[in-house]
Amino acid sequence: MAQKAEIRSTLPDKIKTILGNFWGMALIFSGIVILFRFLELYLIFDQHVLNFSLRDVLFKSFVKDLNWLLYFFGLLMIVYLILSLLSIKISKITLNLIFLIAITLQVSLILYFVKTLQPLGSDVFAYSYDDLVITVSSSGVLSPLMIFLSFVSFLVIGFVLWYGSNRINLSLKSYLWMTGIGLVSLFFFLIFPLSDSESVNENRFNVEQNKTNFLVQQSFNYFMFSDDYYFDFYLRPSGKNLTVQKNFTDNNYPFMHTANYPDVLSPFFDTLNSKPDIVFIFVESLGRAYSGEDAYLGSFTPYLDSLSNFSLVWDNAISSTGRTFGVLPGVFGGLPFGQNGFLEFAPEFPKHDSFLSILKENNYSVEFYIGSDKNFDNEGDFLIYQNVDRIIDQGEYGSQYQKTPSSTGFSWGYPDKDMFSNGLDKLPASDTLPQVRIFQTQTSHDPYRVPTPEVFGPKLRNHLENYLEFSENKIQDYLSYQDIYMTILYADEAIKEFMEEYSKRPEFENTIFVITGDHRLPEVPMSSRLDRFHVPLIIYSPKLKRNIHFKGLTSHFEISPSLLSFLDKQVGLNQPDEVVWLGQVFDTAQVFQSKVAMPLMRNKNQLVDYINEEYFLSDGQLFLISDGLNIDPINDNQNLTRLIGEFEEFKNRNNYLIQTSKLLPDELE
Repeated sequence: MAQKAEIRSTLPDKIKTILGNFWGMALIFSGIVILFRFLELYLIFDQHVLNFSLRDVLFKSFVKDLNWLLYFFGLLMIVYLILSLLSIKISKITLNLIFLIAITLQVSLILYFVKTLQPLGSDVFAYSYDDLVITVSSSGVLSPLMIFLSFVSFLVIGFVLWYGSNRINLSLKSYLWMTGIGLVSLFFFLIFPLSDSESVNENRFNVEQNKTNFLVQQSFNYFMFSDDYYFDFYLRPSGKNLTVQKNFTDNNYPFMHTANYPDVLSPFFDTLNSKPDIVFIFVESLGRAYSGEDAYLGSFTPYLDSLSNFSLVWDNAISSTGRTFGVLPGVFGGLPFGQNGFLEFAPEFPKHDSFLSILKENNYSVEFYIGSDKNFDNEGDFLIYQNVDRIIDQGEYGSQYQKTPSSTGFSWGYPDKDMFSNGLDKLPASDTLPQVRIFQTQTSHDPYRVPTPEVFGPKLRNHLENYLEFSENKIQDYLSYQDIYMTILYADEAIKEFMEEYSKRPEFENTIFVITGDHRLPEVPMSSRLDRFHVPLIIYSPKLKRNIHFKGLTSHFEISPSLLSFLDKQVGLNQPDEVVWLGQVFDTAQVFQSKVAMPLMRNKNQLVDYINEEYFLSDGQLFLISDGLNIDPINDNQNLTRLIGEFEEFKNRNNYLIQTSKLLPDELE
């Protein structure tokens, strides 16, 4: 009996030891999370200019941290208690390691967010290992100093968690209450998760998020609830108010439809007597927020602004994706996204035609120039599929050119001026074939380094003072993003020098220039969920009869169908009878209207935005679009239901493409 009594007396002590180890570390972990939340908010408001205050987000930020902590502790408690049955020491070591990993992850995600103002989600899984290494290297976090400091911090925090937990000594009753609350919270938040679908201000929503919770939830959904399946679907004509009524012809190829696109550009051009050259300039991170007439942040592209006075300009133009991976398939193919963007099909792309392949079949020569690695985002594979004649990337620059300097030792490649100069040097003095020439810039990309900051620093201040005429207080706000704005000024100057040199070439008089941004950069706070896609779109040519600004909403998807119909009318191209363009044609209305229906992909595998006419569906919330691509939330259940249905139909067809790789039948070759 004495032995049994002794067993009963030690059981409470053992339970207290097990729970004490857990809650001792958990309370210290909570304190560290709260400390890092204060640091996060300080860094965000110190480094960014936002349209809301710290007071506006403080309370909800900590509520979301508490939500995450209770959920995390409840889940971790189950694993910990099971391990404790095997060994108290092993369970404590495992717990310490898990908390260390969680802290490291949280700090990494905070640093990423402070720099980009975008929480890292499941899009991280859409990038290849090589692309991730390149992206992380550009940020400088892999420098020897950062690795050493991270290792030391890891050891210090591990020591605090292990020995600090021994200093916390509560009663068994308190530990039991805390354990019960943790487990109940786990099931409560599983059944009733916090929802922010009503949030209109995306920046505020992102600041308030617990960054680890955001990544964990998105990762869980990505791996557990993949929607890469499709149901039987039927094909129907496009909306009656859209410019082009698409006649879909085969359920086995649900994007294929009859090519019936009107020519809307000829009224603005002189008659062409021969096939024109076409030059595309894709400007990295060039958003309408800081480029062009009435840019709400002020324009940092004085040359493009002046060129607009002699051009066709679409003030309400959008990209198809919020990152660079969508620019080539969007502009040249109007192609669906697949799972992680169309380029991720590489190297086995579904059979498709593009602007480039069609012009190749019409005796055009196609060349592509970039200062970075053509293989990033699989752009090189896409161009090879189009049978491009020449691809010049960072591997084909002479010793007279120097890569963009970097404090981290990593460089994306050659700066824009060198990219244009290298391209001009490699162009032949004259050509017997009509040309398509593509120039893609990259300097205005994180880490935002210009080759001569000592030159562009004063230029930026002069631009702010004299061109934009900002007050000194406002100038200081803009200098918070000095490196970013310098790269935009630099890219604009690079385009100016390129155009001046190109105008001396004999083919210039018969050339059409198409200039657009691939997306808006995220590091400067965005005004709305649609702002990330709002980009300049300019067509300039000596063959233009007049310049004009258009207000009709148009996108990258409209570029190829519009140019092909124009060339067909002017010089008689041979075009396919059936195509897969997602777009319409340029809207040349001079008052705001929208006659497009299109999905938008924010990041790789984030397909949550859809436009149909003047309605914008984003994360299940409906907005009304107005001139300037401003959006206002509306309550309209009928149109909300309609857009959700249409968006689901697109995703269903997109999932069919993922499973079958069917865009066009082989017999169309």
